Amino acid sequence: MIPLPPEGVTAFLRACNPVDYSGFMEKMTLLGELLYETNESFNLTAIKPDGFWCRHVADSLSPAFAMPDFFKTPKHICDLGCGAGFPSLVLAAAFPHCSFTPVDSTRKKVDYVNSAAEKLGLKNLKAIHARGNELGRKVPYRHAYDCVTARAVASSEILIRESAGLLNRNGCLMVYRTPLQYEEELAFLEKNKKTVFETTDTFALPEDAGIRLFLLIRFR
Repeated sequence: MIPLPPEGVTAFLRACNPVDYSGFMEKMTLLGELLYETNESFNLTAIKPDGFWCRHVADSLSPAFAMPDFFKTPKHICDLGCGAGFPSLVLAAAFPHCSFTPVDSTRKKVDYVNSAAEKLGLKNLKAIHARGNELGRKVPYRHAYDCVTARAVASSEILIRESAGLLNRNGCLMVYRTPLQYEEELAFLEKNKKTVFETTDTFALPEDAGIRLFLLIRFR
């Protein structure tokens, strides 16, 4: 049983402006039940149910908090190393006018994400079993995406390589980071001549779950 979200989390989620807040919350409650039911037989997450709303839902949706205008227009988004579907399942539920392609190299995780999307009624998401650099060489995925997201996956150096074939001319790689993680990568980012980068302002997740920022990387 998924507990009710704390007040701080609900305030944060409202501030992210999902298209249909009530419908979004219903979908997230169902997602939590599906996640922990499946987790009993296949290890999808180490986060306990009482951390679901903050560490899975709020964290996944936080780009809309840090960049309020980003999801206002339709976008094609690829989620690299999607794992159990965070952030892609959350973002797809919040912004049905955007399309999402979660990608993971583990077949069982991809099958779970597609099953969860079907049960949530998400028509705008289809997960694929692949690696990013492989997918980026294939039609119709090559240079097809406005944005590639990556949350708790790999270094920016690896993510740049994996996303190069996926992003369109004006597309950006959106990396979930803590300030410390960003500082650790700054020297590489400044030296890399193939890309330019910027960051959002830092912000706090609810329930003292940590400080975050987004690293936005574009190819020159």
